[in-house]
Amino acid sequence: MLTTELKDRADQLGFIDVMENNPVDLKKEITRLKEEKNAVFLAHYYQDAEIQDLADFVGDSLALAQKAADTDADIILFAGVHFMAETAKIINPQKKVILPDFKAGCSLAEAAPPKEFSEFVKAHPDYTVVTYINSSAEVKAYTDITVTSTNALKIINSLPADEKIIFAPDRNLGKYIMKETGRDMLLWDGACVVHEAFALEKILDLHKEYPHAKIIAHPESEMPLLKVAAFVGSTAALLKFVQEDDADAYIVATEAGILHKMREAVPHKNLIPAPSKEDNTCACSECHFMKMNTLEKVYNCLKYEYPEVDVDEDIRLKAIGSIERMFELS
Repeated sequence: MLTTELKDRADQLGFIDVMENNPVDLKKEITRLKEEKNAVFLAHYYQDAEIQDLADFVGDSLALAQKAADTDADIILFAGVHFMAETAKIINPQKKVILPDFKAGCSLAEAAPPKEFSEFVKAHPDYTVVTYINSSAEVKAYTDITVTSTNALKIINSLPADEKIIFAPDRNLGKYIMKETGRDMLLWDGACVVHEAFALEKILDLHKEYPHAKIIAHPESEMPLLKVAAFVGSTAALLKFVQEDDADAYIVATEAGILHKMREAVPHKNLIPAPSKEDNTCACSECHFMKMNTLEKVYNCLKYEYPEVDVDEDIRLKAIGSIERMFELS
């Protein structure tokens, strides 16, 4: 969880207007600073295109966690949201982990306050706690196995059929897993505001306009949308699907940032962003938190090596087991 003090420090040091006060070639300087400081630049698929293009590695939560575990860099610059940088720090306590905007949070992580979650877990002592990676370090500390949307089905299927499971914090992903595996899980009531923002009625109207387009969706979306989707999968799985599938058009129901890599991979295909419920100015659903990172903030972050993400050692030691268990099972 972000403290007021840390947010204030981020305001003071993290948002320097380099374009007005010290004009620089941002891309050139970021590249130079990466080499000078032996830093690796990781970016999520939901970042703006200019950030993705400059990053050393672009991926989804699982791939980024694996990359963080494998890096020999001294500094991990993470263009994503806070829980992702925390995960990198949990895996790499000896490395400096920096995040361009310390306020880049996550609605799912915020949906599971650590104190309430710990009380919930203690009230169900005979349950195995499986937590989506979109959660805070404190919540991971109360978790037996961390999962991502890429490996959740495989990991749940690997557990004994009679094992009692708490799944948190995403109820939509949990319902999808229950449907696919036939397992009965106790779900925490959280959701991703981005994936709940898709308007099914608008999507079906759009499908009438493009009847040959396949609807593809992320499992964080609500069940009515998942039921009409031709394919449901993680961000990386959606990208792979449009590359390997033989259709020539897709209605893409996930955060719009993925469209950049999709268009690079299949420039000959028609990729249509799924419309959101309320925003009529944008034909897509975007994560406000992901878009808080900018090239200016990346430059300042790398130059000043701030804001830095840290995790209390006691919490880290409790959380690392759940992540290592994920790596073992996936």
